[in-house]
Amino acid sequence: MSVKSLSIRIDTEMLDKLHYVADYEERSANGQVLVLIRKNIDDFEKEHGKIQVGKRPSEVIRK
Repeated sequence: MSVKSLSIRIDTEMLDKLHYVADYEERSANGQVLVLIRKNIDDFEKEHGKIQVGKRPSEVIRK
């Protein structure tokens, strides 16, 4: 598995709160963001079916 980098813009208060939650969960901010992304993808796939990597949503027939 290759690892890519992603930069985001986030306001100071939200970043501070992210660090607070990450510290509470004993994770780095990066680790916390990955947990949130995984949960979002899992929730999406439960509702819409498995994501076909490499295809755009407009290319996939929806239920």
